[in-house]
Amino acid sequence: QVHLVESGGGLVQAGGSLRLSCAASGRTFSRYVMGWFRQAPGKEREFVAAISWSGGSTYYADSVKGRFTISRDNAKNTVYLQMNSLKPEDTAVYYCAADSRSITVQTMIPRYDYWGQGTQVTVSS
Repeated sequence: QVHLVESGGGLVQAGGSLRLSCAASGRTFSRYVMGWFRQAPGKEREFVAAISWSGGSTYYADSVKGRFTISRDNAKNTVYLQMNSLKPEDTAVYYCAADSRSITVQTMIPRYDYWGQGTQVTVSS
């Protein structure tokens, strides 16, 4: 069982930056593929970024590529999402998720076993 808690969301102006953190419980964090997803009002949840066990492999949605960076610190059981050059369309609830079964990064929601409660990111124009 993994418990995930996101933090770092907030209100920021367009062009600004935020850094989200996701703290995980459990002794096998380093064996999980980790991902970030987001859900805007009235829209379906969508993939944002994912990172492999070691952090050596990452994958991004086209909409955030070049602006967002996912990273992890296995010693701290934490995964991060650095978000730069934020746009109003990035406004959403951001969720951290853990995939306990895969060995490669995954983009599909059903692959992820555990989810955090989400943190709100609002980008004003």
